[in-house]
Formats: sequence, C-alpha cells, structure tokens
Amino acid sequence: MGTSPDDRWRAEKEAAWLYERVAAAEPDSTRRATFLELGRAAEEQAEILAGDLGGAPPGFAPSRRARLVASIVRRLGPHRARPLLAAIKVRGLSMYDGPVAGHAMPTSVEGIGVRHRRGSGGTLRAAVFGVNDGLVSNTSLILGIAGAGTAPSGVLLAGVAGLLAGAFSMAAGEYISMKSQRELFEYQIAQERDELERYPEEEAEELALIYAARGVPLDQARTITLAMVSDHDKALDTLAREELGLNPDDLGSPWRAAASSFAAFAGGAIVPLAPFALGAGTRALPIAIAAAAVGLAAVGAALSLFSGRGAVRGGLRMLAVGALAGAATWGIGQLLGVGLS
Repeated sequence: MGTSPDDRWRAEKEAAWLYERVAAAEPDSTRRATFLELGRAAEEQAEILAGDLGGAPPGFAPSRRARLVASIVRRLGPHRARPLLAAIKVRGLSMYDGPVAGHAMPTSVEGIGVRHRRGSGGTLRAAVFGVNDGLVSNTSLILGIAGAGTAPSGVLLAGVAGLLAGAFSMAAGEYISMKSQRELFEYQIAQERDELERYPEEEAEELALIYAARGVPLDQARTITLAMVSDHDKALDTLAREELGLNPDDLGSPWRAAASSFAAFAGGAIVPLAPFALGAGTRALPIAIAAAAVGLAAVGAALSLFSGRGAVRGGLRMLAVGALAGAATWGIGQLLGVGLS
C-alpha cells in the first residue's frame, strides 16, 4: 500500500509539527528532548522528499485531525493520549513503557524487540469473556421471559433468538473492530517500509533516540540500530513495535476473530438454554438456574487466572453479579407479565 512522494512529504511535515506540540506538553525533560529530536528527524526526511519533488510543495498546513489531536494532547498530556498519537503515526511512544522488570534493555541487535514477544494469553482471556457475556445475557433473558409466565416452548424460542442475536452481534462487532485495526496497522507498516527503504540511516537514528530516552547510552544505541537496519525484515518489525507501538503479530484474521467471538458467546448462551432444548419440562427452569450458577462460578474462577486473585473469590463474585442480573430480569418479567395479562 504505497503513497506518493507528495503525500509522504506532507505526512513528515505534519509529524514534525505534531512532535513540537507533543514535546511542549511533555513534562519529562528527557522525553521532551527526544520528541524534539524526532521532530527534527521528520523535518530532515521531509527535506529529502522535497528534493525528490524538485522543491517543497506550497501551502502546507496541518490537517484538522492533527490539530484536534494536538489540542487533546495539550489538555490530557501525551501519555494519556497515546492511542490517538499512535493512530496518527507519532513515533517514540514506547518510551512510556520504560524498562520492564525481568526484561533488560537491548544491548545487541538480537535483543531488540524480545520483550514484545508475547503468548496467546490475550486470546484466551477474550474467549473467557465471550463465554461470560453469552452466559449472563442469555440467562437473564431466559429468567425475564420465564418470570413473565411464558411456557417452556416460548422460553426456548426466546433463548434461541437471544443466542443467535447476541452471537451474530458479537461476531459482527469483532469483525469490524479487527478489520479496522488490521487496515490501520497495514497502512502504518507500509509507510514505515517505504521510509526504511528510502532513508535507513535516519530511521536508525530515530530508533536510537527512543532507546536512549529509555536508558541505553546513545552511542551504544546508534551502534545497535545501525547494525539492525541491515536486516530489512527485522528492522521493519522492530520499527513497527518501537516507533509506532504496533505488534505485527496482532494482524490476525477478521473472519477468524468473528468466528471465535460467535463460538464463545454461543458456548456461554447455550448453558441455560440446554434444559429447555432437551425437553426437561417444568424442571427446565431450576436446572437452567443451577447450570448457569455453575457456569458463572467456573468463569469467575477462570478469570482469576488473569487477575491473580483467588479462584474461589473470583467464582463467588461472578456468581453474585449473575444472580443480581438474573433477579432483576426475573422481577421485571413478573411485573410485565402481570401488567400485560
């Protein structure tokens, strides 16, 4: 996904303009100095592109989007505005990560980016939350319908509708979210690839400034990053992570994410629905309540793996939340059932 030299020149000019605003709003002197250096590097890259164009194009002005982001940065500060700055391609945001316990700052090309290689815990956590959403929402729906005095067949119909509506809604939302994120990542990485091919030494200097702001001696950082840019693939991966705050490994499939979200929600939603689907008759509702309670406790215990809290406490807390939601919908269902009868 390439861009014209004119577009790239304007992007570098706008980046330089933004770096000045970010630096002005940054209270830390080291980070402020780094942002100013990155702004000067962006100006130098703009001059190189202007040479390709035979001179700087006339009439540069920052876009309304850049002015809005600058205004937000001025009010909130760069740290709080990191997501906005990342989306508009401001580099150096990994400076805010700082040294991580157990992860030394890089001292060689091989050490760059190591601390960003994470496992699949985020995917598992998302799956557990998806199951929880389906379990709580469909249990509440079933209790509300049952509280209104609806026959088991009607509860089954409503539960199936709730399962499908919720699962498709979750899948559609996840698809749009992942697709939009992927397009943004691909666009920004493509820009970084163009810049790496056009002026690798300047890119190495920008990365060296970022590492220097995070504690690596500048001369050592320059030696590391100059060696790094000789390996194009490794350099692009590291620049995406350290300058843009992006993880190329996160470019997952939107369809796979949508399918996973659908399956997770449906897996939770089917738990309270199963007794009605299996024809348990008058026993369906108490069995559904018991199954939902067990499911909620299990989900709470599973979430404790991510929070570091006790499994029993997590299970009881989730059970209490689900019980409150179920009691509320049951009561509302009874009121509506009486009112509409």
